[in-house]
Amino acid sequence: MSFPQTRLRRLRRNAIFRRMVAETVLAPDNLIMPLFVVPGTGINKPIKSMPGNAQLSVDKLVEEAKAIEQAGVPAIILFGIPSHKDAIGSEAYAPDSIVARAIEGVKKANLELCVITDVCMCEYTDHGHCGAIKTNRDGKPDVDNDATLELLAKEAVAHARAGADMVAPSDMMDGRVAAIRAALDDAGFSDTPIMAYSAKYASAFYGPFRDAAESPPQFGDRSSYQMNPPNAREAMREIALDIEEGADIVMVKPALAYLDIIARAAERFDVPIAAYHVSGEFSMVKAAAANGWIDEKRAAIEILTAIRRAGAQLILTYWAKEAANWL
Repeated sequence: MSFPQTRLRRLRRNAIFRRMVAETVLAPDNLIMPLFVVPGTGINKPIKSMPGNAQLSVDKLVEEAKAIEQAGVPAIILFGIPSHKDAIGSEAYAPDSIVARAIEGVKKANLELCVITDVCMCEYTDHGHCGAIKTNRDGKPDVDNDATLELLAKEAVAHARAGADMVAPSDMMDGRVAAIRAALDDAGFSDTPIMAYSAKYASAFYGPFRDAAESPPQFGDRSSYQMNPPNAREAMREIALDIEEGADIVMVKPALAYLDIIARAAERFDVPIAAYHVSGEFSMVKAAAANGWIDEKRAAIEILTAIRRAGAQLILTYWAKEAANWL
């Protein structure tokens, strides 16, 4: 039937109707809040390029975690900024690393939060890359994929020993999920799930995060291991391999610029799909809102709903606490 019998506006005429027939539901349970932890006490250092976010010492991070829990957000993901960096990122897997201390602090607070840890080397290496460095055939420095697997496995086990509920490798090395799964199982952590950054693109939208994590590469870039933005079929291969290697959840990063990849993954794979709404995507809206060009709340909820509509069940976002309160 056509107009005038068919009037699609009938179910748009009031807020109750619109809620009742909404095809996509965005809820606090879909959200994960990233947090940045640094050594020291009493530290709450705002990140200029990411308004509303800060580097936090463990005591301040626990306070923030309590507020996140009260807002109804079920999970946090921790990124550590160590006091010392070296060529192999040894602070990443130290038993008393800053992330281990943060996990301990949150767990002692008895919060109903899933504590996820980012497993990567870039925050911990003095060169800012995601793994060990070797000299390639051209005589230039390059990330050594296979040597890095051992480091990542040690980091994941260290986090699990400290009490992490889930580990999330973000390095994009080939074979890392299998190496981490084997190491966790051998260490007695067979129940610790892996959320793999499976389709992580070499994106221009990571700039503010690198300020927050103090992890810009000191030479070159990360395009030799992060994915090339034009490639979609390759993303499906990456995701399939990570699932085969033991990933429990797979992630697409960034989110807003890669909604098509999220949708393809959700249609093809029968595992939970996560998406990282990254720092640049967040800070663009913050900047526009600060200039009065856009309504931040409306834009944020619209963006997060779009990511959810594309098929992501879990959304890592710097709006998590605010969005949970808005919702």
